[in-house]
Amino acid sequence: MYQISEIKITPSVSIREALRIIDTGAMKIAIVVDEAGRLIGTLTDGDIRRGILNGMELNDPIGKIYNNQPVVVKISDSKEKIIELAVTRRIYQIPVVDDDGMVIRLAEIDQLIKQEKHPNTVVLMAGGLGARLRPLTNTTPKPMLPVGGKPILETVISRFRKQGFTKFVIALNYKGDMIRSYFGNGSTLGVDISYLEENQRMGTAGALGLLETAPGESFFVMNADILTLVDFESLMDFHVRNGSDATMCIREFGMEVPYGVVKLNKENIVSIEEKPIQQFYVNAGIYVLTPQILQLIPKGLPLDMTGLFEQAVERAMNTLSFPIREFWMDIGKPEDYERANLEYHTLFNE
Repeated sequence: MYQISEIKITPSVSIREALRIIDTGAMKIAIVVDEAGRLIGTLTDGDIRRGILNGMELNDPIGKIYNNQPVVVKISDSKEKIIELAVTRRIYQIPVVDDDGMVIRLAEIDQLIKQEKHPNTVVLMAGGLGARLRPLTNTTPKPMLPVGGKPILETVISRFRKQGFTKFVIALNYKGDMIRSYFGNGSTLGVDISYLEENQRMGTAGALGLLETAPGESFFVMNADILTLVDFESLMDFHVRNGSDATMCIREFGMEVPYGVVKLNKENIVSIEEKPIQQFYVNAGIYVLTPQILQLIPKGLPLDMTGLFEQAVERAMNTLSFPIREFWMDIGKPEDYERANLEYHTLFNE
């Protein structure tokens, strides 16, 4: 595996040195960065060849020949978006940058197209009562409600499977037999499914205490009533690359105050803002955890995921957030369910 630091150069590097880096590197490309390490361009063998044909010498700096308008993607961009961009622009490698413009890695299109099977377990929480969706959930557990002609849970599993995650554990409680009967061992979907039985409501984190064996590597936990286009591979890569113990997906949420908000300095009015919108980040119900985090979960006792993260923060463990910018919907209310059915085929193209 190449290290991105091995192919970083500055504009002052000579063409000769750049050729050496490109020729000896596995990626056949160099990343041009400024003094702070931010991406400012790329350099390929083709760029150098064109420079030499235009009279450049091998000892000249690359400053005049590198591509200073490279195509880039953000770490939050989905695999589908990156592939579409690469096909449209006819390029095979795209730098992936963070919000500060630092290069994290190179997205290799041939690797993105090739289906890779990941060992990480996906734990899906499907034991909720779905009380806010009654009477629909009087006879059907919420994850089995049809959206787009199939159960919500089937779409969730399919999204993970398409990104190479095929090992699932489903936590059951309310009408769990219907879920087990429908999915079985997962073979019809090309995945492996086992089950956890909650005899009482354990909470999202408490149910993990029922795992007989801890996963061997970082694993996903997700509520089974969420539809999203989040890139799970990018999420896992972010978690592992940053050495996170517990990563929580978050979603920006706006709330309008229905009145004019008055700002005071003692009794004096300083300003009045009419119906301002307050922005918050909220828990999106998708997590990546390391196996060590399971040691914080008491056996047989209820615990929600917020409580688990609070414990991890108190112990100074590495807890990170992963903002979701892609489509995300928690199907918790009747209007959410109606919208999901209206938008499903447009969003998921299935």
